[in-house]
Amino acid sequence: MRPDLFIGGKWRSGRGQAFASHDPTTGDVVWRGAGASAEDVSDAMAAAHAAFPAWAGAPLEKRIGIAQAFAKIVETRAAEFAETISREMGKAGWDARGEVAAMVGKIAISVRAQAERAGERRDDQPFGAATLAHRPHGVMAVFGPFNFPGHLPNGHIVPALLAGNTIVFKPSELTPAAGALMAEAWEAAGLPAGVLNLVQGARDVGAALLEAPQLAGVLFTGSANVGAQIHRQFAGRPEIVLALEMGGNNPLIVWPGADASVAANLIAHSAFLTSGQRCSCARRLIVPHGAFGDAVIEASVALAKQIVVGPWTQSPEPFYGPLVNARAAENVRAFEADLIARGAKPILRAEIDGALVRPALIESTGVAVPDEECFGPLLQVIRVATVDEAIAQANATRFGLAGGVISDDPELWTRVSHELRAGVLNWNRPTTGASSALPFGGPGLSGSLRPSAYYAADYAAYPVASQIAQTPAALPAPGLPQ
Repeated sequence: MRPDLFIGGKWRSGRGQAFASHDPTTGDVVWRGAGASAEDVSDAMAAAHAAFPAWAGAPLEKRIGIAQAFAKIVETRAAEFAETISREMGKAGWDARGEVAAMVGKIAISVRAQAERAGERRDDQPFGAATLAHRPHGVMAVFGPFNFPGHLPNGHIVPALLAGNTIVFKPSELTPAAGALMAEAWEAAGLPAGVLNLVQGARDVGAALLEAPQLAGVLFTGSANVGAQIHRQFAGRPEIVLALEMGGNNPLIVWPGADASVAANLIAHSAFLTSGQRCSCARRLIVPHGAFGDAVIEASVALAKQIVVGPWTQSPEPFYGPLVNARAAENVRAFEADLIARGAKPILRAEIDGALVRPALIESTGVAVPDEECFGPLLQVIRVATVDEAIAQANATRFGLAGGVISDDPELWTRVSHELRAGVLNWNRPTTGASSALPFGGPGLSGSLRPSAYYAADYAAYPVASQIAQTPAALPAPGLPQ
């Protein structure tokens, strides 16, 4: 195993607190090492700052070539990447392989997005030309989450590097091995020393990173609480780029015109994929009172009982694996208990075995419940009388990341698409269906209105608008001598 940190193009041992990551099913140690000290973080920021001028000035073709080399390395080591992701956070093998494929595909998509959204343009003018160019910000801090430890930080890192920024990357302390693999792949791709630096550790490392004087931007994916703290920390500092993706309390409306069994399948993909550990997972199922709503709930319960849940090593493969650790599973239990205490009625109780949690459904119609994201396979059911009430319930949240409607009624979709407040909004597709070739983000507490994925190019560079004349010429104007 490599040493703990990658700073200035060299691997070295961390001088901070020792920690380890564990397989959530077996408890086996996956990675063990030391986090970064404040001095290590300072060194990483200094290395990134020193590397910035040369990297920003490098031809775009060189930056693209290195990114393409990175994609080939990840593709060659795809099995190792997928196994590391599964071992560290419990993701089912097929799901982890899909994440690695998304990492590879992200390169071509980011190159296309950079050209389209942050490229160059020249318009001839009588005086010469009006041009548009884009320039990098500087040193960007990238904070990776545990649920997609490769794909989500990759979605920040690749556009930032293509734009000419340099990076200090802090993976989640729950998935340090996945972060180390990414740094290894960039090193092998020929990224110059100091352009990408890896620091491991927990909250203290992140705090030191955010306080660094060389910082130009923060690219963050994680909880709303942490994202809001970062936003508060940089209040009054508009010079710092903040791209914050912070999850959602996502609604899914199922309405007549849909087949109940098909709806149940789409509900399962929406609510329970990746053990419910996707920020785009549906958290609230909204159905009408009456026979149709009853049928959808009954079909969802029947399907949920049949979902195969187990460790990533299980054969045949499970639909989903454990949560990232037993503490996360206990958080689901506590959330469920709180809903019941408030008056919600359990339909299918969560069954918990260590970090494994079976799907749970609970009806919270008419109950005052917290507008919080439960990061696990727990789905609240809300019954309503009308479409007006369904849309109102869907919008009754501070978040605005994802949402969806399942129905064969095109007029309903048209109305929902105009009135439901969400940045990712799907019709007869899971709420978890998000394409890297489209923007990803939403209003409210779901982020800072800097969507990622295809729109990451927007926050990775700033536009420079220029009027260019090769020789100075006096401009006539009233009141000036001719």
